[in-house]
Amino acid sequence: MIINKFISSPNYNERRVDTIDMIILHYTDTIDSRDSIDIMTHPDREVSAHYLIDENGDIIQLVEKANRAWHAGQSFWRGITDINSHSIGIEIQNPGHGHGYREFPEEQMDSVLILCQDLVSQYDIPAHNILAHSDIAPARKKDPGELFDWNFLAENGVGIYPKPVANLNGGQSLDALLISYGYDPSVTEIERLTAFKRHFGWNDDENALLQKALFLNQA
Repeated sequence: MIINKFISSPNYNERRVDTIDMIILHYTDTIDSRDSIDIMTHPDREVSAHYLIDENGDIIQLVEKANRAWHAGQSFWRGITDINSHSIGIEIQNPGHGHGYREFPEEQMDSVLILCQDLVSQYDIPAHNILAHSDIAPARKKDPGELFDWNFLAENGVGIYPKPVANLNGGQSLDALLISYGYDPSVTEIERLTAFKRHFGWNDDENALLQKALFLNQA
């Protein structure tokens, strides 16, 4: 893995747990990487990530992996609320829904994959803990959004992206399956469903989503 640049951010503290077992993927929601770096290195903003991946594929490290970067905010996954202590945060340069959301370039996705493969190997991070910011904060966040290619990552050993499989036996509602898989039970049903669709099938119908949720819970 090649780190193209290290720009130190002051926005971090010590992890509160010893285990790193999550990767959280974000988009920056900024016009360009200069804005992103300015935000994540300014002490008054109190936000950071371990890495920023520019649209040209450059990987910029901002916080040492051993430290707790401030990227997740108020969040929840599988009963864990201090996501920052458990995770590596990766910001992916993109204008986001507020500034002209667009697809992620191939060279950028290649760098996301290489970085994630390295982290998964180093920390033995389980597939179900390769997550979107919207997965862990569905009431607040959309990133990295419905244009992010989760299937590409899964096909190359990072995360999981199930295909709908007909005739899986269930009995539970789709929302119950989402809560069982790890989504926050305290947010609304539509917020959970929207986050799930952004990650696992934005254009899928309810039956396809149900089959995917069943697969994820039985994997």
